[in-house]
Amino acid sequence: MNILLVGEYSRLHNSLKEGLEALGHRVTIVASGDHFKNFPVDLKIDHSFHHPLLKKLKVGFYKLTSIDLGAYEIYLKVRWFSKKLRGFDVVQLINEFSLKSTPNLEMGILEPLIKHNGKLYLLSCGIDYQCMSYMMDGKFKYSVMSPYLKDPSLKRSYKFQLQYLNDDFKKLHDFIYKNAQGVIATDMDYHIPLLNHKSYLGLIPNPINTDVIGYIPMEISGKIKIFHGINTVASITKGNGYFTEALEIIASKYGDTVEITTTQSLPYDQYIKTYNDCHILLDQVYSYDQGYNALEAMAKGKVVFSGAEQEWLDYYDVKEDTIVINALPDVDYLVNKLSWLIEHPEKILEISKNAREFVEREHYYKTIAKKYLDTWIIN
Repeated sequence: MNILLVGEYSRLHNSLKEGLEALGHRVTIVASGDHFKNFPVDLKIDHSFHHPLLKKLKVGFYKLTSIDLGAYEIYLKVRWFSKKLRGFDVVQLINEFSLKSTPNLEMGILEPLIKHNGKLYLLSCGIDYQCMSYMMDGKFKYSVMSPYLKDPSLKRSYKFQLQYLNDDFKKLHDFIYKNAQGVIATDMDYHIPLLNHKSYLGLIPNPINTDVIGYIPMEISGKIKIFHGINTVASITKGNGYFTEALEIIASKYGDTVEITTTQSLPYDQYIKTYNDCHILLDQVYSYDQGYNALEAMAKGKVVFSGAEQEWLDYYDVKEDTIVINALPDVDYLVNKLSWLIEHPEKILEISKNAREFVEREHYYKTIAKKYLDTWIIN
């Protein structure tokens, strides 16, 4: 098959590409590379307004004309690559807003992709209309929208998420659902809002290429090393503040017993190298399942604090605190879990091995690629 993957912001499509190519298929990724993360792509579609001065120019021009220069640049670049974006058997969007232009321009981008290619599929991965509606209705006990629901004065920090409920985005959502063969969820946070939806094709876990991500045997001969990598743009929605407070208490409580490293908005390649020698990695508190960063760290054998709610435990038939630590928006809870690990280093060694085995069993990239192929063929 000849497959076009549109959008990339977690390395999901890169790992899927590696799996599909290993199975003998041809794959092209068209995406921006997700700015500072700089993921590899085949056809780079991004705007040129990231420099502060150019960004000010873009904002000023928008205020005067209501025209988003960056969005139009993305649209024109897609048009420039139009001949290279034809003849694919499958086109898969990583999100309802895959290239981050504007909803109207995004429909203009999608129309020729639909016309000149085969089947279209949508991933529910990241914020979209369906999961936003579910979160805003308070149906999760907590979610990335919890800080906003608790304190609406945070509205400015949630501009990106809330836009998905606007009329233009609802129109884009309806357009994609009308033209797509169906929707695939990548983890429990997107699976749950889609249950019983007529367009839902099921959950396919994130693919992780454990052939190139080696397990780092866990050794504890000195300090317990804890890594906290903050994406400053998403720090509120990921609940990094809870980790920061918990780490202050841990540093005071255990002193020289622990070594804490905190980073901010590192490029992807630098990020994964920086945490290589840690024992414990703090990912996010507002999820029910593990995202891509957490899974890659688990593949390396890190003890990860991320989503591991009861729904996830039931789905994979695993026990609490054996593979990943369920992170909650509760500082005392986080301190207690970290203290338990620091005082029982044998648990760190045990969870490390279990985490690697779990990723190999449930997220192996070739197995996941085969699940995508089966879903595309059947639907």
